Amino acid sequence: MISHLLFDLDNTLYSAKYNLEKNVSQRIDNFLMDVLAMSREEVEKIRAKIIREYGYSTTIEWLMAEKGFTDIESYYAVINPEDEADSLPPDPELGEFLASLPLPKAVLTNSSMEHADRVLEKLGIRNHFDHVFDIRFNNFKGKPHKEAFFRVMEAMKAKPDTTLFIDDYPEFVAGFRKIKGNALLMDEYGRYSGLPYERISDIKQIKNYL
Repeated sequence: MISHLLFDLDNTLYSAKYNLEKNVSQRIDNFLMDVLAMSREEVEKIRAKIIREYGYSTTIEWLMAEKGFTDIESYYAVINPEDEADSLPPDPELGEFLASLPLPKAVLTNSSMEHADRVLEKLGIRNHFDHVFDIRFNNFKGKPHKEAFFRVMEAMKAKPDTTLFIDDYPEFVAGFRKIKGNALLMDEYGRYSGLPYERISDIKQIKNYL
């Protein structure tokens, strides 16, 4: 019996076709090239391994742990500029769908609150969520760290085994499953057919799992 819903933000509550996350990723690459004086190829190789091989949740966690980086506000000012969500249209249909789900709802993102607020306000769905948890809430150690999930569960007054979590990163879905939670992989373009997870291609399909 599902009692709580926990949503990822980027490429989950809106389509990847708008390229918001892709644009953020490019700005992170540029920031690292400037800060670390590395080539684009070197930066891309490092970032490809940050979650899967190095075990960090985000680039900022890696920067803080491996490079002693402390200028966090400047980092987010660069990768999340004020106009970053301008290409994203309002989605009243999504708002109506969320309103039809009679369960407590929250967002868990590894991005900043500034980014989350811009996206949710642009979509017109901020008022449908009881909580929005960003990377600062988790002390810059976000998904898929189990501590991040447990901290969010405590704040939601929820339990993993009665919570449905939806995310577009297989590693994050795996992380929630490791703490005995229910998780769906958002696979909009059918890229992960070989993975052993329940998958959806549209957020409205979660009704089939409630």
